[in-house]
Amino acid sequence: MKKFDIRKIRVRKVSVDELDDRMLLINLYMTQALTLIIGLIWVLFQRQNIIHLFHIPQNLQFVWWGLGLAGAVVAVDLLISRWVPEEAGDDGGVNDRIFRLRPVWHIAVISFIVAVCEEMLFRGAIQHSIGAYWTSIVFAAIHVRYLKHWIPTGLVFSISYGLGWIYTMTDTLWAPIIAHFMIDFIMGLIIRFRREQE
Repeated sequence: MKKFDIRKIRVRKVSVDELDDRMLLINLYMTQALTLIIGLIWVLFQRQNIIHLFHIPQNLQFVWWGLGLAGAVVAVDLLISRWVPEEAGDDGGVNDRIFRLRPVWHIAVISFIVAVCEEMLFRGAIQHSIGAYWTSIVFAAIHVRYLKHWIPTGLVFSISYGLGWIYTMTDTLWAPIIAHFMIDFIMGLIIRFRREQE
């Protein structure tokens, strides 16, 4: 039986163009599963009640907070993309590869999974520990593909801070989940149908 030698493992940078569609989706879903697991463990160590974290309040005002933030983010993003060169917002083609050929239902599924997993970790766990400002710095750093350009990095930080703010204002994780879902879903649809017209 061969022994496993950790020194033989080689790590190299892989561009999004080197991944086929199946591998890209596996990577996406695996990172979201890992995000959710880390978030759940963190919340349990904080001794928070997970059921309370996902409790839907009687007052549906949180829906308007989520939709309002999503509308503002999409409007700002569309304005910026109108005047800022495409290279300044380049994410290495990741979003384009994820959304451009997906059916609408799959864009919705991806957007929902990402929203729930990331909000569970960032708003539900990390923000509880270090506050909205530092959580937003971590959130921007995690979205490493944007760090090459200051405009998308600033946008990601601002969006994260907005998500943290509406979480604080509504005291429910569903407000940032709705906002995050709508932002990703609308931007995914824009990518999908813009590419179809080209």
